[in-house]
Amino acid sequence: MNIRSEMIVGITQRIDFISGRNELRDALDQRLASWLIQAGYLPVPIPNTLFDKDNAADLSLENWLSAVKPGALLLSGGNDIGEYPSRDDTERYLLSWAVSNGVPVLGICRGLQMLAVWAGVTLEKKEGHAGTRHPLRAAEKNEEWPGEVNSYHNWIVSVCPDEFKVTARSEDGAIEAIRHSELSLEGWMWHPERDRPFSQLDIKRIRCLFGQ
Repeated sequence: MNIRSEMIVGITQRIDFISGRNELRDALDQRLASWLIQAGYLPVPIPNTLFDKDNAADLSLENWLSAVKPGALLLSGGNDIGEYPSRDDTERYLLSWAVSNGVPVLGICRGLQMLAVWAGVTLEKKEGHAGTRHPLRAAEKNEEWPGEVNSYHNWIVSVCPDEFKVTARSEDGAIEAIRHSELSLEGWMWHPERDRPFSQLDIKRIRCLFGQ
């Protein structure tokens, strides 16, 4: 597959603490890379150690972005917000960079939550949304989504952030997908990489957002 430079997608990573080795490891589900490759993109993981918010002179993440030149960003799932500040800080920086540079962003599960928190909205606990599947209903008639999605989260967005709109909800009314009214920012609460086969609607949606 011939992938142009604008098809490079920078992906944020989960942080895992490996107690037996006393190590913090960045981690990425291989299925997420496979999903992006099938959609026609080249996934490139973003380390969580490149940004130091307390050191304004540290340009490590800016230099990484300048070198890699991702055409889009994907905020992946895993970790609660607040669990690892280095990941939170990295993703906040990436969102500000993406908006300043006109780079599209897709947030998956925690990624949608980060979009909402970055936009000033709080999260709330939600029972019955972890380790299950549930129907998905479009918020607007012209929205096309899978009829059913997986669900692996204990937190939901309390309200839709300003300048975003809800594009899909679960049966119990929880926000499942949002999109910015003007910018190329979108979030889904399910994990498209965990479905086999991959949903063609999900692939169509990311291609529409990222371009191809």
